[in-house]
Amino acid sequence: MKDLKDYSLLKHNTFGIDVRCSRFLEFATVEEAQQVARELQRESAQFLIIGGGSNLLLTQDFEGTVVHSEIKGMSHDGNGRLCCGSGEQWDDVVAYCVSNNLYGAENLSLIPGDVGASAVQNIGAYGAEVKDLIESIEAVEIATAKVVTINVADCRYAYRMSRFKDEWKNSYLITAVTYKLKTGRFEPKKEYGNIDSELQRQGIHNPTAEQLRQTVIGIRRQKLPDPDVEGNAGSFFMNPVVDKEKYESLASQYPGIPHYTLSDGKEKIPAGWMIDRCGWKGRSLGRAGVHDKQALVLVNRGGATGSEIVALSDAIRKDVFEKFGIEIYPEVNILPQPQNT
Repeated sequence: MKDLKDYSLLKHNTFGIDVRCSRFLEFATVEEAQQVARELQRESAQFLIIGGGSNLLLTQDFEGTVVHSEIKGMSHDGNGRLCCGSGEQWDDVVAYCVSNNLYGAENLSLIPGDVGASAVQNIGAYGAEVKDLIESIEAVEIATAKVVTINVADCRYAYRMSRFKDEWKNSYLITAVTYKLKTGRFEPKKEYGNIDSELQRQGIHNPTAEQLRQTVIGIRRQKLPDPDVEGNAGSFFMNPVVDKEKYESLASQYPGIPHYTLSDGKEKIPAGWMIDRCGWKGRSLGRAGVHDKQALVLVNRGGATGSEIVALSDAIRKDVFEKFGIEIYPEVNILPQPQNT
């Protein structure tokens, strides 16, 4: 177990914000996770559990303890069940699935972050969400240091939401996630976004899982900046969901407005489209900016502080609300949490 004092978090957040924490604890086994839980029980200071830092914006030094999993390992039972250590990189899991004929994760290719974070955040892209793949989660309960198994049904997953982000926040150290993948005949999910048109462009009509994965990777790389070149956390805002009446009002004002009809009849409006219509794509506010290819992505132009990125976020949210009458909210976890979000 790592136990470090006055530790820089620069390598633990993809925005590239150089802030520090008072203490850094990292566990690489279940037993070490139990040890960390006991340490947290004894401490009076606040603590923060992080994954790969790909969904995190730190605005100042953290006066407390940061906890991180480094548990590795992947194994499957031959019937579609895949158990992964919480410290594994999510995209490595997708690659493993594809190479072992385990299907269902292809559309989630190249999403940054760790396995543990996938279960907290309910990551999703191109019509797929990880909640539909998760079977169970193994964790250490911080209050008791006991190992528990949590069924997916108990997590109350919703769009970018779970009980781990709400009532269970800071209650568990996730050590492993078991996914249930499909086996046998591969049935590609290619209707969402521009996946199908890109496959057609390549002359691929019945893609293999690997071809679908590589197509998704190609699309994401065209749209999203490399965090090693320009710090970012991928999609900064959640896509808002509005009722049918609100959508129809917007559609009358903006013919052709993109939308996705949900099972409950509500409509999901792409936040990036609204941000673009507000003129923010490619613009900067100080050292923080909006990516020139995807308005949903905020970037660190170089040396930006977390507070500068929050200021840009606030300006964008204000403009979107004034133009469309819709509140958009950050998908990224901002710490400390601003009062107006």
